[in-house]
Amino acid sequence: MDLRGILRRTAMQRPAVLAIALPGATEVRMAVEAGVRRQGWPMAGAPAAADLLVVCGFPEPGDAEWLDGIERSMPEPALRILVQETEQVAHALDIARRDLADRAVSPGEADAGDQQEVVRGETGGHRIDHEAHSGHMDHMGHDMHAMGEVAGLPMAERGDDRDELRLDQLHVPIGPGLTDWPAGLILRLTLQGDVVQGVDVDHLPVPSGPRLPFWDEPWLWAAQGEEITRGSAARRRCASHLDSAGRLLAVVGWDDAAARCRRLRDELLSGASREKISADLRGALRRVERSRTLRWSIAGLGELSSSRARAAGVTGPALAADGDAYDRLRMWLGEIGRGVEGLDDERPLTPDELTGPRGRLDGAPPPSRALLDILPELLTGAEFACARIIVASLDPDIEELAPVSGAAHV
Repeated sequence: MDLRGILRRTAMQRPAVLAIALPGATEVRMAVEAGVRRQGWPMAGAPAAADLLVVCGFPEPGDAEWLDGIERSMPEPALRILVQETEQVAHALDIARRDLADRAVSPGEADAGDQQEVVRGETGGHRIDHEAHSGHMDHMGHDMHAMGEVAGLPMAERGDDRDELRLDQLHVPIGPGLTDWPAGLILRLTLQGDVVQGVDVDHLPVPSGPRLPFWDEPWLWAAQGEEITRGSAARRRCASHLDSAGRLLAVVGWDDAAARCRRLRDELLSGASREKISADLRGALRRVERSRTLRWSIAGLGELSSSRARAAGVTGPALAADGDAYDRLRMWLGEIGRGVEGLDDERPLTPDELTGPRGRLDGAPPPSRALLDILPELLTGAEFACARIIVASLDPDIEELAPVSGAAHV
């Protein structure tokens, strides 16, 4: 083995991971994030910086094209694995690390021999698919078939701006293959310059079945007559808001605060006691609340008054915040701080307490339906660079849109 091969193999001992979650895979996605963190591996923010693509969940046939596109954007030796069960995460990551290390020794040979090879190891719902790919492709869009392209880039059209001038108009799809992005969400933006002029909201198919949306489980179980304690519901609410806050902080570039939120989320979901987690949790909340830089960077984005939210059917934190992206973040932090005090509450949930992390769960449309419906209004007129911040400050859960059949699996 030459020096170059040794260096490549050494680098693949800590591969950069790009994790893409599909609708219905919240638990798997969090298990992958926790597993990568335990390994001490870096998380990649884009395909060009990734060695390993981890797809979480159950892809539909129509997902093959955009997932292949993401993989082709990764530098050699690229590897993609599919993880469908939380119990298989550690094993899948270990196999992927060894496979990458082997490929790194002779990347050219691996490409020639394995480009069309698909290896599947079925064990308890876990499957690994891998191919070696090269090339580059924009990973942000779901499709660009409706517009002309030059060298793979969409061509600009002409359209009237707010001053009735004819300016270049560009159609830009965002999602679903983004990090720190609601799983399965697709936005098709119409841009003039760097300003959003129009928004079409779409999403990947949401698997139907007896499984309830992960973040809403305690309240929906209670609605079905099961005895659920207020403490377990508070734990799920706190973990959900930490997940949302971590996503927003990652989008604005505060990676260490985002990682701390996710670690505390995982500790809560693992059953950490109030005594064990309270001090660390409150320290993390104070740090975020006191950041003037954070407030300056997101204040004024996505203004949503309580009257407009109520008229649009929005409930939960987005309604109570009565403000912008920063106000919605503060609402999450406040609910986390109050919720941690109730982790030991053994009293059962009552029918008038059916409000999940994103809003009321006793109405016909799920809370995230209203959050998706309000997105075009909040994004239109915003700068393109701010669009992801506004989306993250609402954090709609596409899983809530799934039709549920049969009894829930506890």
